[in-house]
Amino acid sequence: MVNQNREVKKSWESKVIQTHRVFPGDVNSHRTLFGGKLMSYIDDTASISASRHSRSDVVTASMDTLDFLHPLNENHSVCIESYVTGAGSTSMEVFCKIMGEDLSSGERYLAATSFITFVAVAKEKGEKQLVPLVEPSTKEEKFVCEGYEARKAQRMSSRSFHEQFAQTITDQLPWSN
Repeated sequence: MVNQNREVKKSWESKVIQTHRVFPGDVNSHRTLFGGKLMSYIDDTASISASRHSRSDVVTASMDTLDFLHPLNENHSVCIESYVTGAGSTSMEVFCKIMGEDLSSGERYLAATSFITFVAVAKEKGEKQLVPLVEPSTKEEKFVCEGYEARKAQRMSSRSFHEQFAQTITDQLPWSN
């Protein structure tokens, strides 16, 4: 049952756009953007969307998906657009659309997509904080937000598995008996 007094925010209110050039120091041996660098850009951008939506500090709970669709070449630009696409009680799902651009030709392409979950925490005590619900406005936002409940159910199922899995993993040093 949804609390009728709970605040509702539009997806576009949390939108963040961040653009970077892919410099030679950012690439792997294939001369494309190193995946870890892109993950850092995504987490940074998405965390701003989550904070903007919740108006609180946030922590990354999980990087749910990151689908690499097209390599980001050296001297191209990488543009990360993020916005909140779903909200639980204290958690938020953020969608990231990663666009590449060949700066010489102007050709733009979808390079990757990602969903990340954040939890809002109160600044003073670090306790979880209730977040506003989300209302999509554009055709794209509506399409992405429609799948929130199914993605959330998948995350919860996966979380249960990973909690059980983590209980069987040892923390013993690999060089000791």
